[in-house]
Amino acid sequence: MRTQRRSARVIASAVALAGCTALVPPAQAAHPAHAGDSGAGAARAGTGPRDLARQTLPAGDGWASEGAGTTGGAAADAAHTYTVTTWAAFRAALAADTGGAARIVRVAGTLDATEGGCRTFEADGYDFDRYLADYDPAVWGYERPVSGVQEDLRAASAANQGKAIKAYVPARTTIVGVGEDAGITGGSLQIQGVDNVIVRNLTLESPLDCFPQWDPTDGATGAWNSEYDAMVVYGSTHVWIDHNTFTDGRHPDSSLPRHYGELYQQHDGELDIVRGADHVTASWNVFADHDKTLMIGNSDSAAATDRGKLRVTLHHNLFRGVVERAPRVRFGQVDVYNNHHVVEGGQDYAYSYGIGFESRLYAERNAFTLPDGVSAARLLKKWKDAPVTARGNHVNGRAVDLIAAHNAEKPDEALRSGAGWTPVLRTRVDDPRAVPGLVRGRAGAGKIR
Repeated sequence: MRTQRRSARVIASAVALAGCTALVPPAQAAHPAHAGDSGAGAARAGTGPRDLARQTLPAGDGWASEGAGTTGGAAADAAHTYTVTTWAAFRAALAADTGGAARIVRVAGTLDATEGGCRTFEADGYDFDRYLADYDPAVWGYERPVSGVQEDLRAASAANQGKAIKAYVPARTTIVGVGEDAGITGGSLQIQGVDNVIVRNLTLESPLDCFPQWDPTDGATGAWNSEYDAMVVYGSTHVWIDHNTFTDGRHPDSSLPRHYGELYQQHDGELDIVRGADHVTASWNVFADHDKTLMIGNSDSAAATDRGKLRVTLHHNLFRGVVERAPRVRFGQVDVYNNHHVVEGGQDYAYSYGIGFESRLYAERNAFTLPDGVSAARLLKKWKDAPVTARGNHVNGRAVDLIAAHNAEKPDEALRSGAGWTPVLRTRVDDPRAVPGLVRGRAGAGKIR
């Protein structure tokens, strides 16, 4: 109840600070903020001398700082600065025609992209019980993809959900949470084909796919496949993702049912960076309690778009209780340093760093906390033959050569050392022994100092 009252005060404060121009009807308004606000209350709402929305990526802070750097919407004027309290208002603020001018979108409170529930997206005639009956492997078998009336209606329902929960972020935009409890549940931020975007201080609860597809040909016993990442950087450049918390929140995989003996998987990824995306820095974020967490490059066949791109820096992030892809890399020169990876006792765990097709991963001074029974040899996963650099990393407080540990236990999957490049775009590099405390205290939404 205390959190709810605080949320109400934050929203009320933000709305009071807003101007009088609305993009949509008042019940779903997105208002331009008042340029002259100051004082403690205004600072909490993102204005005043320490305005998070006006901050830009520091020079030299990872790949997103290369070239012109990343400034997002920091230069936005009052007419293109919005405070939003609903998902509809958020999408309206992003869709507003600014004539190419910079924009700031401040998120106050939690925006729910699926407030009406899954039934609001169902196509007429879709019946999940009928779907389960029609495609039960005892009836349908395992040798062909599902097809027919209910599959067509499932696909139409999924399309309805996709249209409702995706929000497309334009160029020269900063999205920033107001206070400590701003966020989005069930939405998918699409940073697609644009340049110069900043996203900070949000708690992003992973979208729950209402209509996963059953694929009987996926593996020996079939699998449920889902859509929708919490955030996708697709073909975009100069993107800074900072101090956010990515989580499955109210719907961890452990809460999901099983059908046909398989997990009814309703989650995809937390963050994907794909299809020619380039110059991205993700710093001081929390990635928690998720399976397929962070993918950089989504296909071995994407050489035409991805080769020479996918340059990404990940630093001072916390990966806690995740199963895999922290990250998995194809093609890119990816600098991973000063992150803390926590594998929790009893959780499903596959690997942390996935070495994929033509990747050039450079992993330095990261900290890993592993429970009994999880070997350091599992931290790296060889998907394809590609060189990797791993230097100065610590496991449970002690220096460990991750490549040597992997190769000693898995000689048939030996990794090659030496990524062939050396990162230079770093503003601070901490001793890996200090990383757990630093990241625990400072990473995630609500912890910007």
